[in-house]
Amino acid sequence: MVSGEASMNDSADVARPTFSEAFKVWLKIGCINFGGPAGQISLMHRVLVDEKKWIDEPRFMHALNYCMLLPGPEAQQLATYVGWTMHGLRGGLAAGLLFVLPGALVMLGLSLLYVFAKHLTVIDGALYGIKSAVLVIVIEAIIRIGRRGLKTYLLMGIAFAAFDAIYFMALPFPFIVIAAAIIGYEVARHAPEQLGLPEIDGPAPPTRPGRWRESFMAIATWLVIWWLPVALVALILGADHILVSLGLFFSKLAVVSFGGAYALLAYMSQQVVEARGWLSPGEMVDALGLAETTPGPLILVTQFVGFLAAFRLPAPFPALLGGILGAAMATWTVFAPSFLWIFAGAPFIEDLRRNRRLAGAMAAITAAVVGVILNLAVWFALNVVFGDVTQLTVGLFRWFVPDVATLDIGALALAIVAALLVFWRHINLIAVIGIMAALGIAARLTLG
Repeated sequence: MVSGEASMNDSADVARPTFSEAFKVWLKIGCINFGGPAGQISLMHRVLVDEKKWIDEPRFMHALNYCMLLPGPEAQQLATYVGWTMHGLRGGLAAGLLFVLPGALVMLGLSLLYVFAKHLTVIDGALYGIKSAVLVIVIEAIIRIGRRGLKTYLLMGIAFAAFDAIYFMALPFPFIVIAAAIIGYEVARHAPEQLGLPEIDGPAPPTRPGRWRESFMAIATWLVIWWLPVALVALILGADHILVSLGLFFSKLAVVSFGGAYALLAYMSQQVVEARGWLSPGEMVDALGLAETTPGPLILVTQFVGFLAAFRLPAPFPALLGGILGAAMATWTVFAPSFLWIFAGAPFIEDLRRNRRLAGAMAAITAAVVGVILNLAVWFALNVVFGDVTQLTVGLFRWFVPDVATLDIGALALAIVAALLVFWRHINLIAVIGIMAALGIAARLTLG
């Protein structure tokens, strides 16, 4: 494939790291990227744009806008894209894999604890405290991304309209993105200043040589990588084996999961609990809680589902080995398509930079994404602080109403402490996670 290094940032004040330097930073990000997509995108922005200056703001947002249009975990795809811009194929692979692997290993460990020691007070307490910390981290991410993405009143209006559309009307995420893109595209023709665009476009970047060949090779290579494990298991164990069912199900999920992990939770829960009977409703809730409190994409919830499903139907393997293989199959088929989307599409997306109308569409999409992430933050806040949240529907509108009687005073208190640590004391992310885990354990040991 043609190396992505040739398209490195144009800005003179952008640093150019060695692959070794970038590898270490990607590993660090993979180990501390708590907080779901909002927190992870904010973390990458802070490290890559503000601190390291390895990519400039417009390029970062351009990449983010593209990733938000794709099915699958947008934060992991963003890491892959940025890694590709710096060091080509090897950079994209390192960034994308390191973004997932630490969290996948943690999730596997938590899955083992769940089936063998799920009622241990120490484990339950640590997760209890971390969940409150994650709530504050997501809120901080909303503030950070909103400040940078909502530069004009029009963009603020698009963000609030997107929030209303998804929170109160449950409109599909692709519809919201398309509507925002159309608005931005048209406004950029007549009033680009309303979108915070510069008055004069800079010269367009040169067209990447060999981009069609690069894209074709990426598609062919990653289709094989994606489907080879599923095909091998089907040949060896039969098409009706649980590992094949997991591979097919999560491959489908990877293709239709527009809008990030939250957007597919309702569909996945229905299929996993009601249609297939792999998990109980309570276990599905636990799965989300574990995914919320581990580093890595929230879509790692699928790994927990794969582990439990194959743990219970492991033949011809022992239960533990079956569970590990199920977790591996789920993880493989969920994340392999993301590399395909990035390596096949990024060479063309890079050529669209500095196109005014497309820049307008992207700016509007960014604003809409802020509104969508705000919806996720509100949903998460309600479910952390209250034990019972009911969805009410009247005509085309819906909203969520918490049962005040189920207010979790402990979770609220821990969230306040986490907010003080983040917004007042400005303590770093790893320290906040550690402090809140300790406080959560203390709360569980004290209150039972």
